[in-house]
Amino acid sequence: MNQIAFLFPGQGAQYPGMGKDFFDTFSIAKQTFEEADDLLSFHLSKIIFEGPEDLLTKTQNSQVAIFVNSVAILRVLEQQFPDLNPSVCSGLSLGEYTALFASGRIGFSECLRLVYLRARFLSEACEKTDGAMSAVLGLSSQDVEESIRSLSSLNSVWVANYNCPGQTVISGTRDGVAAAVEVLKAKGAKRIIPLQVHGAFHSGLMRMAEEKLAPAIEQANICKSTTSIVMNVPGDYVDEIHSVKENLRRQVTHSVRWEQGIRAMMKRQVALYLEIGCSRTLTGMNKKIGMPEPTISIDKVPDLDGIAELLFSYKGAR
Repeated sequence: MNQIAFLFPGQGAQYPGMGKDFFDTFSIAKQTFEEADDLLSFHLSKIIFEGPEDLLTKTQNSQVAIFVNSVAILRVLEQQFPDLNPSVCSGLSLGEYTALFASGRIGFSECLRLVYLRARFLSEACEKTDGAMSAVLGLSSQDVEESIRSLSSLNSVWVANYNCPGQTVISGTRDGVAAAVEVLKAKGAKRIIPLQVHGAFHSGLMRMAEEKLAPAIEQANICKSTTSIVMNVPGDYVDEIHSVKENLRRQVTHSVRWEQGIRAMMKRQVALYLEIGCSRTLTGMNKKIGMPEPTISIDKVPDLDGIAELLFSYKGAR
């Protein structure tokens, strides 16, 4: 039986107006945005649809917004293609929470609360630490690791994301990242791009956020599911509930092993990948990883056009 993966984007993929066409076209999407507004007690949907961009980009808004938008599109997909069932779900950083929901391990309101707390605690940690992140292009992840290893204890810099071949993200103090940039340039990096982020995500500077979020994760009603989940920290399939919770907690301060997770799905012969949510970042990463199977991005309503014929061959996949 063919297998299908549902993939969900993380912070940075957001843009003003995302999901508005789904809101206007499908009642289930409208209900999702309105349900989130009610649960949060503020008009998140107004920020999502109207911006301004700098308000949407704030960590405490963008993470919740991306989660709600992805769930709205997911629910439309489930309604329009009721026989379409994922065998595995995964998400990049924040997107891991959407994957948790999509795999049936947690309810919407409780997952929304976790995302809201995660965003708040990360934002607070960013305010109290002077962190930075940069994307390193054109070097292997091994070269990046070796280059910053001698700097990590002195300047506080870590590998934050293993995205795809030739694209690794580093995170840490501004001085630490600046020192690493010089070493990586000398090593032969083609480009090093400073990321416009609030702080040093997936680094030891987020320890405060991890400690605050840990009790909420531990108390969350997370259950087992027949739909698999691939998690960021191990870059592999995770099954047991205690392991799911442990990896959610550790993800705040540890590396996102996205490429490794995709390769784990490839080994299990996943035949089709659907990126559900804003932008098409994960689709691009799959191409760079060398994915032989198709990846379809569902960001706009027209993306649903013509998908039925392609998905027909995967009907009944789990």
